Amino acid sequence: MNNVSRRWEVLGKTPKRSISLKEIEKILLKNRGLTGEKARKEFLSPTAPEALTLKGLGINQLQVKKAVERIKKAGKKGEMIIVYGDYDADGISATAVLWERLYSLGLNVLPHIPERFSEGYGLNSESIKKLKEENPSLGLIVTVDHGIVAGAQVEAAKKLGIDVIVTDHHQPGGKKPKPYALIHTTQIGGAALAWILAREIKSSRDGLDLVAIGTIADQLPLVEANRSFAKYGLISLNSTRREGLKALFSEAGIVEGDVGPYQVGFMIAPRINAMGRLVHAIDSLRLLCTKNSQRAGELARLLNKTNLERQRIVEEVVLHARGSVKDTKEIIVLAHESYHEGVIGLAAARLVEEFYRPAIVISKKGTLAKASARSISGFNIIEAIRKLEGYLIEGGGHPMAAGFSIETDKIEDFTLKLNKIASPALTEDILTKKLKIDLEVGFGNLGQELLALSQSFEPTGLGNPAPTFLTKKVIIVEARVVGRSGTHLKLVLEESGARLEAIAFGLGGIYGRLNPETKIDIAYALEENTWNGRKSLQLKIKDIKVK
Repeated sequence: MNNVSRRWEVLGKTPKRSISLKEIEKILLKNRGLTGEKARKEFLSPTAPEALTLKGLGINQLQVKKAVERIKKAGKKGEMIIVYGDYDADGISATAVLWERLYSLGLNVLPHIPERFSEGYGLNSESIKKLKEENPSLGLIVTVDHGIVAGAQVEAAKKLGIDVIVTDHHQPGGKKPKPYALIHTTQIGGAALAWILAREIKSSRDGLDLVAIGTIADQLPLVEANRSFAKYGLISLNSTRREGLKALFSEAGIVEGDVGPYQVGFMIAPRINAMGRLVHAIDSLRLLCTKNSQRAGELARLLNKTNLERQRIVEEVVLHARGSVKDTKEIIVLAHESYHEGVIGLAAARLVEEFYRPAIVISKKGTLAKASARSISGFNIIEAIRKLEGYLIEGGGHPMAAGFSIETDKIEDFTLKLNKIASPALTEDILTKKLKIDLEVGFGNLGQELLALSQSFEPTGLGNPAPTFLTKKVIIVEARVVGRSGTHLKLVLEESGARLEAIAFGLGGIYGRLNPETKIDIAYALEENTWNGRKSLQLKIKDIKVK
């Protein structure tokens, strides 16, 4: 179900005459803000992660030096180090990356993934105290994927004689913490930042497979340094030796060597995330790190089973929430006792997808409530929420996603004030879902060369969408619905004497309007279809306008 129509925006102007491949490449790059030969080369052949500089990543070199020296000092003194992670795919991947590197160097190191429901997000003062009681030699905590808003918790650790190194990529709040070392940048994700610290301790490409998972799962824009980590990380992921990932591929029906952003974002990450959403994410960490194939199989099956349960719970929340959405231009804010805290972010994302408005879904538990927010392009949700900091117990996030805690009796007042703040920014233009199209071409332009050019833009995703083309007045030769519920379309199309096959996911609902010889305008990307060993060009249709 999707209540939102899309406005097509053609970004590049196509000359009246036929257009060359070089001209198409230039338009595609310009549409992504890339002009000049230097930008072209860096985009098409990104700098490898090991060659990325701290300065270029916006990371304070002095803080990294302090962190590396302190970690080495802990090793010499025999102090225990805790890598304190997070329960999402980026945080779990970050924990695995840094823990593995320190463990391989013979350091006394343990990972800690907080339990969502009892410990909550980020550093927890009670958990730090418990870790110290259980491990008297604990002298250093290194956070990964969190810590930038943990001022009080850092101070609590100091009082226990524990130094803290914070590594985080989230937006800072009003006051930064004062740890032993603060390694912060918003340019890359938590796993990538953990890998950079690991690289500075001892250079190695190990862990890039996990960085790809963290980067893509966290829905970071796949440009600049993130593009480097995604591109080279996916190469590593496609030849991973990790027993856990290989078992997870098998469980999810993923072909080894055929892992791209889609497989990570929709098949791998949800299974890794499911444990932290419903039970405890430590088993996801174990899956990433185990060297035992039998154990890997058991864990992969557990993750898969938990993910199926997660899907069921999300459907329940969305079904209930959908019925409460009012037809306004305001931020959707829905709170209920039945909403499972572990899936409210997913429910918010589904509501954004269906109604194209920022959404906050809140799980009420007695006097306290946990909230998860998702936004739309052009509206900074964390900035809006931070303007009401007085209402929050704690919170943090990005322009497109945030989480916070609030007292239950303050939700109504918070909602009114938030919408008052947001109202001027939520213009008609912002609330209109747009399909950005690179340029208009005819079928005569389509072929293996343009497919190869499109593939050179991979990995595609947020910030770097797959090259998208428009062709008008296309004739339908054949049309049929496919999929279990007839939700997709399979088409044979003709334009300028050329015939091509096409697939249109989620557009089965317009089948009744598609008669032979009907003319349509189509927005699409190019892909290679393999059937019975034969490869052919196929159009992956994003939207259709019936003439």
